[in-house]
Amino acid sequence: MIGSAIERGSLICVYDQHGITLFSKAKGSGAKDGLLGFTGSTVTVRFGSIIHTYDEHGMTIYSKAA
Repeated sequence: MIGSAIERGSLICVYDQHGITLFSKAKGSGAKDGLLGFTGSTVTVRFGSIIHTYDEHGMTIYSKAA
């Protein structure tokens, strides 16, 4: 279960409820790129004109044009 997700430098880091790293993704360099939000089971991130949703293992479950 996802406990938190934060932007740390050029990475988006996702942690479980105990603070253990589940996965990290590159943030992207655009002004609007970065973490959009998270739930207990997903993390949503913007990279350029695409919004990606990842599961708790870092696998893409959905991608959509922004």
